Formats: sequence, C-alpha cells, structure tokens
Amino acid sequence: MGPPRCICEICSCGRHRCCHRPTKIYDDGVKPSHKTEYLENYPGYGNICPPESFKPKPELQEDGPRMDGTTTFKSDYVPYEIVTRPFRPQAEYRPKSGKIDLGTIYQRDYNPHKVGPVILARPRERKHTSDAKVDTVPTYRDHYRLWKSQRTESCKVEHDYEPPSERFGNPSTFQDDYLPKQPNPPPSCKPCDSKLPEGPFDGNTIHRMAYVVHEMKPLFVRPREEYKPSDQPFEDLTTHQSDFKGMPGEQAKSCKPESKKHGSDDPFKGITEFQDRYQPYLVTAPELHKPSEYVPPTDKMDLKSSNRLDYIKHKVAPRAPIKPAPGRKSTGPFQGKTTTKEDYQPWKVCPQGLIKKEEEIQKPTGKFASLTTFRSHYIPHQANPPQSFKPVPTVPTGVPFKDETLYRTEYTPKKPEVCPGVNPDALGYVYVNTDSQGHRFYRQVSPERSGSDCSPVPEEVPAVS
Repeated sequence: MGPPRCICEICSCGRHRCCHRPTKIYDDGVKPSHKTEYLENYPGYGNICPPESFKPKPELQEDGPRMDGTTTFKSDYVPYEIVTRPFRPQAEYRPKSGKIDLGTIYQRDYNPHKVGPVILARPRERKHTSDAKVDTVPTYRDHYRLWKSQRTESCKVEHDYEPPSERFGNPSTFQDDYLPKQPNPPPSCKPCDSKLPEGPFDGNTIHRMAYVVHEMKPLFVRPREEYKPSDQPFEDLTTHQSDFKGMPGEQAKSCKPESKKHGSDDPFKGITEFQDRYQPYLVTAPELHKPSEYVPPTDKMDLKSSNRLDYIKHKVAPRAPIKPAPGRKSTGPFQGKTTTKEDYQPWKVCPQGLIKKEEEIQKPTGKFASLTTFRSHYIPHQANPPQSFKPVPTVPTGVPFKDETLYRTEYTPKKPEVCPGVNPDALGYVYVNTDSQGHRFYRQVSPERSGSDCSPVPEEVPAVS
C-alpha cells in the first residue's frame, strides 16, 4: 500500500478538484453550522404540493413507414430549355476625315490690351518733429494755491483703563450642565504576574513538533499512445466530382479593343497662345527707407522733478497710543452685567418628534390564502392539435435498408478510459481522511484486493465537473 493521495493527484482528466476551505495551521475542532438566520426566523408550512401544470403531456408516436423524399418543388417544377444569350457585335472604329478646328471661345472673344507696370500706392514719409522747446510747467502747479489751515483739536475724552477685580459672572452652558464624574476603569484582562522562564527561547511550536516530512515521489506521467492509421484506403471522391459533368464549349473571347498608338513621336514645333500673347515688362525695385543714425545728447541730464523741487517737509509728532498706561487700576466695583445677559432669556426647547404619516392602506391581519389572480380567473381550455401535413404512409418494400456509413466502415474504436476521480471507491481506493484545507485523501489497495472487492469498470461513465 502506497502513501495516501488527494483526488487532485489521482484525477487524470483534469476536471476533479477538492473543495478548498480557508487556510488554517491547525484544526479548531468546531463543526461548521449550516443553519442560517432565514431558517431560524421563517419556519416551514408543511408539505404543500406544487400547482399542477397545464402543459399537454407528450404522447409517443408510433414508428410509421419510411418518408417519401418527394417535395412540392420536385413535383411542380418544370425545367426549361436553356438558350444562349444573343451577342451583339461591336462596330468597327473608323476615324473621321478632315482637319480638326482647334479654335476656342477664349481665342475668339478675348481682346488683348497693353499692360503697364503697377504704380506703388505707398504714401510719402513725413517727419513730425519740431525744434521748439517744451514748456514743463504743469496745470496743477500753475493753478493750485496752498491754504493756511489750522489743525482741529480732538474731541475724545481721555480716561484710564482699569482691569476688573471680580470674576466674570456669565458662565457657559458647559459649566452649568456638566457634572464631573469619577471614572470607573474597566477590569483588566491581563494575566497575573508570573515568573518568566529562565534561559533563551527555544522557538519550538506545535507546527514544528507535530509536522512530519513526507518524501515527494515524481509525478506520474501517462505515456501517450501512438497513432495507428486505418489500413483501408480513403476514398477522396466527393459528390461534386462524381455527379458534375462540365458542358463542352469554346473559350470566351475578350471584348477589349486593341491598344493602338495615336500621333507621332516628333517634338512639337510651333508657338503657343501663352508665348504669343504674353510679353514680359520691366519692373523697378521699390526704394527702401534708411533710418537716421542715433546721436546721443552731449548735455548733462537734469534729474530734478517737480516733486523734489516743490515738496516741503513738515515735522509731525508720532501719534499717542490709545492703550492705557500700565499700573493704573479702577477703584469702583466691576459690573458683571451685559446687554445679552439682561435682554436674552433662554427658551425651553424640547426635541421634535418624528413626523410619520398614517398609512392609507391597512395591512391585512388574516392568514395568507396563497390564491393568486391567475389561479382564481384562469379558465382552462381543451387544446386542439394542429392538422398534420405528413404524407400518407406507403407500403414498405421488401428490400433491406443499407445502413452502412463512412463512420461505421472507417471508425477505429479505442479503449474507453475511466478517470479515477469519478468514483475512487469503485476503482481500488480506500478513503483515509480529510485535512483542514478540504483535500480528501485516498489510499490505493493492492491489485488482488481491488479485483475481488471492486465492481468492474463501466464502459460509459458520465462526465463530472
């Protein structure tokens, strides 16, 4: 007896696999529960028969005589005699006699005239410069006059700031409503302090101690059978080759005219209309304007502006700060009343309830009768079978039917192979166990035992995915 193998290793067709479960290092021993929440909340109503089907029952028809292969097209079709289509001969090409008139409407109606050079429409250059000196006195300086005004005195009443000595008497909502509570810490689940083991950690786990290493055998590869062709020769004669016979006839002639070259290879000797009418004329190049060279000024530049010359500086003292001087305190009592505290009174606000509309349709209180509209109003009718157009059976002849086909004569039967993954118990395998990952392991029994206990190999086995 060999080592146990999984169905994934036993299978030879590649369609049998085990149902894999989530990967686990070791089994927890808890059996899976297949009971759902739907089964717990919705109990069954007992044995209720399904509704009867109104579909007509299929009736077996007796085997009648052989069907006649005559169709309506075969019986009514009358073949006609095929006549060839008359061919119209093409007339022979004959060139016309005489000379060709090459005169065009352009030559007849066009009147040539003399054309002169185009006159340039560019205006003359004008210089907008003047040698006069610019008056640099602005309008603001000429018309503006300063007024002699005195500085206004401040109307502000000066008083020293004194910070309050009493506490601010407007507590917040958090201070009024919040009551400090003593925290109750949850009980600790930490184990009691125990003595730690002395020495280094050995690193032994349950997986390392209980794991048994097995030797992996090489994968069994089934040798491929050699292809043995059939001894009988293949008849490559098709129905088209055996029944088709071509009609004798002449090969079709081409209707394309013969290509002939028109004209001669001599070069053209003559004057064209373009050479005769077009006369070139002289065009002078336009004059280009040359800019004058830049001459830098020799005098020194005056960098004084009107602001620098006319601006008068004034001595202004810095503004005194509005903040009161430190060290001064008010002697009067602090008034802890504010406008908000005197005029604003808090309202008692209650939480608004849910706005739920009343249901217009009342829910039924009785038991459901399980009677639908289709069941209550449906009226069954007797179905009339359609008229059969099957031909009248004829008396069969005594000649036996030749049931020989290419498949029966040329087919080479092969030995049926049965995959061990279909039914391992019937093919000499004994179930061992199932691991945590869902693999089912089987062990192969000796050939003597498997031959006595196991059932014979079936010729046809259904495919199981």
